[in-house]
Order: sequence, then structure tokens, then C-alpha cells
Amino acid sequence: MTQRCGDRATFAVEVGGVATPGMRVVDLWAAGRRLTVDDNAAYVPSLLLYMRIDAQREVAACPFPGRSPTEVFRLLDEDETELRERFRFLQWTEIVDNVTAFAYRDGDLVIVFGFWRESHPVPEEVGQVFTTRIRPSEFAAIVEQAADLLAAEPSR
Repeated sequence: MTQRCGDRATFAVEVGGVATPGMRVVDLWAAGRRLTVDDNAAYVPSLLLYMRIDAQREVAACPFPGRSPTEVFRLLDEDETELRERFRFLQWTEIVDNVTAFAYRDGDLVIVFGFWRESHPVPEEVGQVFTTRIRPSEFAAIVEQAADLLAAEPSR
């Protein structure tokens, strides 16, 4: 049985059953888009580590104040310095290696992301930038709740 933490329209983690020993079905949603379209079988120990890191992370303020979220995404994506790496977000193992995502604070936590694979199941979404805003405490609570579910239930 799949358990959802959060709201698909903003941010959600859906924890499903065992895929193979040590792996669980996990789907991530942001801005009404399913991020885990290519692979949703997650190796639980690694996923838990990265989830908890992002849940506890102090995300910096917008690196380009006054710019739109789409502009911020494009500027960070084109940047080849450590600036881009400071704002990378949702690097939660191979289940989201089809997505480039950044996060920054602008009152709320702003998550900007885009799909880059040409094989994306919704071709018109490739190259688009999507944005969701969520209170940092709400994001942390969703991720911690999902991580607790993953940690509590065996993945065998």
C-alpha cells in the first residue's frame, strides 16, 4: 500500500512497497509533476541519508534577488562554479537523476526544477522550468515523515 506524505501540487513523497530486497518504490512529486518517471526503485539506506540531509539543510537566500524563478534556474544551471553546487537540491540517488533541481529561500523554500532527458515521457516538459514554493518547516516535516516510514518498514 502506498503512503503519501505531503501534497502532489506542492511537494510529496509517496512510499510504496518493496521493489527488490533493500529497495522500495518511492515517488517524488513537486509542482504537480512526478519527478521519478524513469526510476522509482530506491535503495533505502542511501535514499534515507540524502532525504535527511535535505530535510535538515539550511538553504541559502536567492542567489539572484529580483529575478524570476525561471531566470534563477537558468543562471544556476549555466553556472560552472561552486555557486551552482551550493543550490543543487533533491539529489536523492538515481530515482531523480533525470531532473536538475535547485532550491533557495525567498520567504518560502523555492524549488525550481526541470527534466533534461530527451526520453522523458512528456516530451513538451523537457526544457521547461517548474517551480514550487513551500514553507521550509513543511518541507522538512514531509521529508522526515517519509524517511521515518522508510526506516520503520522493512525493505525485504
